[in-house]
Amino acid sequence: MAKEKTLQNLEDAFAGESQANRKYLAFAKKADEEGYKQAAKLFRAAAEAETIHAHNHLAVMGEIKSTKENIEAAINGETFEFTKMYPEMIKQADADGEKDAKRSFNFANKVEEVHAKLFKNASENLSSLKDEEIHVCPVCGNTFVGKAPEKCPICGADKARFILIK
Repeated sequence: MAKEKTLQNLEDAFAGESQANRKYLAFAKKADEEGYKQAAKLFRAAAEAETIHAHNHLAVMGEIKSTKENIEAAINGETFEFTKMYPEMIKQADADGEKDAKRSFNFANKVEEVHAKLFKNASENLSSLKDEEIHVCPVCGNTFVGKAPEKCPICGADKARFILIK
């Protein structure tokens, strides 16, 4: 295991690379919408490179373990988000009158609880999980294993917009 300062640097680098990946994917989507195909490809390429960097840092930190352990880590992370992190953020956004931030936090909060339940089910049934379709709502991120509903119960988005995860 890395020494304390190096470990902190690895954690910071992981966070930075992860954020850059997501930001670049958002930038690519905007470039596609504006018709800048080559710029979009460049953003996606950089995003993929940032993912490689983040995965390398995570591996060096010893954070990639067995699937069972990784699922337990996911349950803990998702549970923290919907029980502590997002409720505090929602409260602050409400106090600040930031309606868009509150809506974004509310969507994420509700979906993190769904994710925790999905991971808990996966943990309890890991050896018998069936290969099923998974759909994600493009508005709020709600996640559905198996058939998706006609409308997202969190944000009301139509099923036709859902993203099929392969």
